[in-house]
Amino acid sequence: MRHPITIALAATAILTGLVAGFASNYVLFLLTSAAVSTVFMQSYGLITGRAGVIALCQLSFAAIGAWTVGWANVADVPGGFVVWLLLGGLAAVVAGVLIGLPALRLRGVNLAVATFAFATALDVVFTGIAFPGQDTFQLVRRPAGLTDDSSYFVFTVAVVALIFVGLWFLDRSRVGGALAEIRHSERAAAAHGISVVRGKLTAFALSAFVAGVGGGLMAGQLGIVAAGNFAAFASVAMFAIALFVGTNNIEGAIAGGLLGAVFPVLIDAVGIPQDLAALFFGVAAVQVLRLGGSQTDLLRAQRRQKKAAKNPPAPPSVPPPPLIPMRLRAVTDSEPALEVRGLRVRFGALTAVDGVDLVVPKGSVVGLVGPNGAGKSTFINTVTGFTGQYEGTVLLGGAPVDALPAHRRARAGLRRSFQQLRVPTTLTVGMFLQVAAGKPLTAEEIDEQLALFGCPAADVPVDTVDVATRRLLEVAGLAAGRPPVLLLDEPAAGHSASETRLLQQRLAEIPERFGSAVLLVEHDIELVRSTCDIVVVLDFGRVIAAGPPERVLSDPAVISAYLGTAPTTSKETS
Repeated sequence: MRHPITIALAATAILTGLVAGFASNYVLFLLTSAAVSTVFMQSYGLITGRAGVIALCQLSFAAIGAWTVGWANVADVPGGFVVWLLLGGLAAVVAGVLIGLPALRLRGVNLAVATFAFATALDVVFTGIAFPGQDTFQLVRRPAGLTDDSSYFVFTVAVVALIFVGLWFLDRSRVGGALAEIRHSERAAAAHGISVVRGKLTAFALSAFVAGVGGGLMAGQLGIVAAGNFAAFASVAMFAIALFVGTNNIEGAIAGGLLGAVFPVLIDAVGIPQDLAALFFGVAAVQVLRLGGSQTDLLRAQRRQKKAAKNPPAPPSVPPPPLIPMRLRAVTDSEPALEVRGLRVRFGALTAVDGVDLVVPKGSVVGLVGPNGAGKSTFINTVTGFTGQYEGTVLLGGAPVDALPAHRRARAGLRRSFQQLRVPTTLTVGMFLQVAAGKPLTAEEIDEQLALFGCPAADVPVDTVDVATRRLLEVAGLAAGRPPVLLLDEPAAGHSASETRLLQQRLAEIPERFGSAVLLVEHDIELVRSTCDIVVVLDFGRVIAAGPPERVLSDPAVISAYLGTAPTTSKETS
């Protein structure tokens, strides 16, 4: 069976050849413009569609690329048009990184305003400084042998196809998975060892390069460009198109390119001013916000859901056995994998965690339990670096990690899951496993891990998987990374009896199978009782009991804390 990308490239080559051979000069001009616009849409697909960053300055990067190509043409830089295109892309990368650095601290509307301000400022600069060759009417020389409109159209489509191939490989790489996770949840990305700053800068740089190449292609098409070709408000209109069609998908980028180039001409043909095209695109973007996704994203999701509905998972044929206590490990004399000393967290006048000492020995599963509001999630957030200010010390393998941000603690081996599920739905099961593991995994390792945790095959889209299975998948991915310490925040939430039984078995096996100590926060007391070697109980931010499960969970103070029958007293059980 031929690879889908090979079939797509072959079909593109045939269709491009037919258009180049039979279309009129006017149609060729429009389709070349659409191809150039598709490059701009690919740029938006990188920065907004994949990384979730609102950027309204992509045409500014295109202007830098076009200016560089014009300068190289006038200066007769060796290498010809193809080299000039690459130089234009690289020049745009510099601008992309420079605008990306200050924008990293901004979100939402503030980021949109900042990037639009950059676009407006660059408008002023390029309006006052003529593009190279503009005053002397020196046209940009096209590639040798591709000087006529039909051959230049073929060249432009080839560049578009090459970028699509690059994006296809990017989407299937760990970098692409990291960008998808940053878009879905920056906290989850950091918990998996992904630097959000580096990821966003990568997205700015890649998208700027693509936009710069697009600007160079426009310069080659028109011969001479001006500041008006890259106006800031045109960048906003293109952003609206990209948001509406979903240019992170190949069909969305192509549709966006056609809309950007052809739609204004069509509405002009029926007597509607071309300037109103931006209004149509703005209304379409508002529709995306209402529906919660672009048109191509929604269509793809519907197709995946229909496909999944044809092959639903089979229900268990027999009821699962009850949870039974697993063999407890002798961990009393083990070295600490994680040690927390005197941890205190305050939010104003509220003390959420009050002087907690806790040790997770190597090769153990430690349960952290307590009633709602006891401080369990705050404790995990603080230990893993998601709470800014705290008192006390967190040691991983005997070394303090208090100075490390969340993603560096994760890379050091302090990995966690979240109470609120944060598994990106745009990835496949296998790709998420790679991202969560934080290291390359072979296809055999992925298949083995998925089978071990009862998860679907690697090529199954995450958005077709139920919530309980996604929680198992998250644990499977974290365990596959074999970190020294694994902190799991309510991994059994929403599970059926059979899924809880499977989770119990896998949690109990993690220390021996993966070499990771586990700190388990869980409300399912039977799961805690049957899995953990040590149980620590929090109430009002303080440890009220710690020790073997049977002893701790039968402690009157612990029972009182859960049932609320009487005030609790501080007590430590050995």
